[in-house]
Amino acid sequence: MIFGPTALDDANGALLAHSHRVAGRVLKKGTRLDDAAIAALRAAGVAEVIAARLDPTDLLEDEAAARLARLLLAPGLRQNPAATGRVNLVAELHGLLRVDAAAIERINLVDEAQTVATLADWSVVAPGDMVATIKVIPFAVGAEVQDRVEAAAGSGAFVLHPFVARRVGLVISEIGKLKQSIVDGTIEATLGRVAGLGGTLLTPLRCPHQEAPIAAALEQLRSQGAEILLIAGASATVDRRDVGPGAIMRAGGEITHFGMPVDPGNLICLGQIGALPALVLPGCARSPKLNGIDWVLARLFAGLAVGPSEIMRMGVGGLLKDTEARPLPRARATARPHVAALVLAAGQSSRMAPRHKLLIEGADGRAMIARTVDHALASQARPVIVVTGHRDAEIRAALAGRDVRFVHAERHTDGLAESLKAGLAVLPDDSAGVLVCLGDMPLVAGAALDRLIAAFDPDEGRRIVVPVHDGQAGNPVLWDRGFVGEMMSLSGDAGARSLLRRHMDQVAEVPLETDAVLRDFDTEESLAGLDG
Repeated sequence: MIFGPTALDDANGALLAHSHRVAGRVLKKGTRLDDAAIAALRAAGVAEVIAARLDPTDLLEDEAAARLARLLLAPGLRQNPAATGRVNLVAELHGLLRVDAAAIERINLVDEAQTVATLADWSVVAPGDMVATIKVIPFAVGAEVQDRVEAAAGSGAFVLHPFVARRVGLVISEIGKLKQSIVDGTIEATLGRVAGLGGTLLTPLRCPHQEAPIAAALEQLRSQGAEILLIAGASATVDRRDVGPGAIMRAGGEITHFGMPVDPGNLICLGQIGALPALVLPGCARSPKLNGIDWVLARLFAGLAVGPSEIMRMGVGGLLKDTEARPLPRARATARPHVAALVLAAGQSSRMAPRHKLLIEGADGRAMIARTVDHALASQARPVIVVTGHRDAEIRAALAGRDVRFVHAERHTDGLAESLKAGLAVLPDDSAGVLVCLGDMPLVAGAALDRLIAAFDPDEGRRIVVPVHDGQAGNPVLWDRGFVGEMMSLSGDAGARSLLRRHMDQVAEVPLETDAVLRDFDTEESLAGLDG
């Protein structure tokens, strides 16, 4: 490729390096100059341009990027169309991404023309997440360079291990009477982790902090179908022979490893009962903040081995705790506007009368409204506000033990708008936005809600965030609190969606692979799809 000032007489077929405005049109960077473009440049008084002239064996940037992307493609990933020399690889599955760092380094060390940037090894990814971007720097790449890059790529650099839905049992041991707020916090943090990986948390069991009662509780959870067993001890485990590990052995299990080079998370204890993983959680697992248990659970849900050697190799990158020495602690660097979740559960379910659809249980024994709320709790949205109306007491009972705020819509029989307004009336002052969730959409996972929250940026004009599947807008919709005034003026069955047409310039669409954002359950026939 020859690059530099080029006389127009020599520019036919060259690629324009910089945009030029000519009469009635703009010749953009990267335009391949033809007779008409050269004539327009002459008419504009241009004698020469900065351009790239290709050799016969050169590959255009898009072709070069697409070829490398095809070599790196792996099951569970898709390749987006090339544009301006860039191709993105995107996850199609919810799972754990492995990245061969040596392969990526080999590619990037071949020549400055070709670059590959990836997520970190062991990243948790959701459908639609970008995992890598391939960028060709110049307008074209010589065939010899492309051949060396492709040889360096070898057989690929990525493996995406899909998560498998698993049932998780949790035992909470107590010395004396543990504060209810601590119990609730432990359950909420564990539920968030499990649901975030696509799993189900069985009803947690509480017992005294003694080997025999904990062992009995583990056996009970095994009989209920638990595939992973967790123990949240009343006090930190300090030895392999402590109460939690002792309970695992009393239940017929063994301890495989104690401790890990990850902070927070040092005091995790790994064991197994038969083929089932059994873990004694570190104290930090009571918090939803990232810690060592997140790394272990992600591997277990991906069906990967977690033994002593795997644990002892987690030290590099294992310092997760913010320290005074950091100039910009992670909590402040990643601060985002607070977003609340508003779950509308006040409707009369008239199309399924006399049954109330929100109380219909799925295969896991949870009511539809409980599944919807659990997904909201598994997301970053806080607080989660549930608006009740019809059969208020039963809805509250179905959500017992969950960290939600209830508000009763006195005029819920007047239509959807009254339920919406009742919830908005108690929206906290520090909530910059609100996710309006429908109680009868129990398949929208917490990870999908977090995708909407991540796209919300009022400063950049993304004040309304709408999920889209196959070009069709779905629910829930995230609204900037600045729209609350307009929402409070709605009446009857007019939902907030009626406001979208007024504010299309402030709408951000988030494409999602799942059709869960389009599926509600209003009829008996629709219930056939409730569990998948």
